[in-house]
Amino acid sequence: MDLTHDAEEVADQLDELVGPACEPENAVLTDNARVVRWAGPAFVLFSLILLPWIVYLAYTLPSRQVSADYGIAWDGFDALLLVALASTGYFALRRSRYLATAATAAATLLVVDAWFDVMTTLPGQRLEPLALAAAVELPLAAVCVWLSLHTQQFAERRLVLLLRPGRKKKASSR
Repeated sequence: MDLTHDAEEVADQLDELVGPACEPENAVLTDNARVVRWAGPAFVLFSLILLPWIVYLAYTLPSRQVSADYGIAWDGFDALLLVALASTGYFALRRSRYLATAATAAATLLVVDAWFDVMTTLPGQRLEPLALAAAVELPLAAVCVWLSLHTQQFAERRLVLLLRPGRKKKASSR
């Protein structure tokens, strides 16, 4: 019994079940490289393993916890959020193809920030974090998601404008 051969058969069966998206840019991901073939199944497996772990933690973690480094943890998280928001702004200004990635990271961090702000506040004091989440963090996360989803359209429009016949080219000052 050859494990490599069996693994390849499993990969072939999975490829038949879930084919690549019919998008031109996905052509580079339809090769037979092991990393490409196993990334999807591996991440699905990781997410399935996470389900019982979440249930286990829900029943075993204490409802209250004191942490000596609570402030540092939040400061570090907010620093990451600052980098994500700044890079989203930078890539938007540059009209960069990296805008989608930066905006997705920013949206994710904003949702996580809203969740933990609300959930780590005492029940009687949740009005302020709920208001901040509803008025700032979640709407900004929605804008980031929208930016991420529409980055390709922005790039295409820019190319159309740049390649428009009759458009005057700027003279180089160098």
